[in-house]
Amino acid sequence: MNPNRILTLSARFVLGGVFVYAGFDKILHPSAFAEVVYNYKILPDELINLTAIILPCLELVLGTFLIIRFWMPGTVVMSNLVLITFIGALVFNMARGLDVNCGCFSATAVESSMNILTVLRDTSFLTIAVYLLYSCVFHKN
Repeated sequence: MNPNRILTLSARFVLGGVFVYAGFDKILHPSAFAEVVYNYKILPDELINLTAIILPCLELVLGTFLIIRFWMPGTVVMSNLVLITFIGALVFNMARGLDVNCGCFSATAVESSMNILTVLRDTSFLTIAVYLLYSCVFHKN
């Protein structure tokens, strides 16, 4: 098997697993996740509940699509956009000095607050997503 295909397969499973894992708890606890979204103080109040319902489902769908290799061009583009949005929200709130639960993998308060390590972790996921974008869209692996 081609080493690039092995790397692409590994990247799909890692990033897909991350998205599935990230969406699962938030789907189970939508009201707790709505509170996390509210604490970011980015969205108008009217969009908080809608975001708390749609975003975890989007994560679950993107993760599943990455794992089963379904509609890869759209899936990797969406994955990149979602990760860029997440990183932007983290950096924006860190710059404003807000210390809130990032809500990245859990809607509960036990998850750590956002910090530079959270941004670096999400940037590593974005690196994988950018590789998949190159591999699946531009290089056709």
